Amino acid sequence: MSRMQKQSIAGLTAGERDYIRRELDRFFSTLPSVAEGFQLKTWRGGPNAGKPKLPPTAQGLVERGLMRLDTGYRLPRLFFTEAGLTALRAMMSDSRVADPEKFAHIRQELGIDPVPEPDTTLE
Repeated sequence: MSRMQKQSIAGLTAGERDYIRRELDRFFSTLPSVAEGFQLKTWRGGPNAGKPKLPPTAQGLVERGLMRLDTGYRLPRLFFTEAGLTALRAMMSDSRVADPEKFAHIRQELGIDPVPEPDTTLE
């Protein structure tokens, strides 16, 4: 696969796709959601004390306008912008890039797959 093809998958680089998959994957028994954003750590000391620790991949997503940093929470969070949500939908729609079973919760949240109706019949 050429560099151009790698770049064109959902408009995200391989490193960005890996970062997003790690952040949206099951965490113990918790299913994260896109709406909650990605929680970041903060510097505990030094000249950056209290400021968010942005991994290089996350910094790239912010610089490209695909995510935005929100420091209004106790711990800072990254949220997808409209352009980022479009890229995320494209990524999650491609089964070669994101396993449809593993990320079913995200696919449902983004409206790619329908949310199953609860069974209300009593036996």
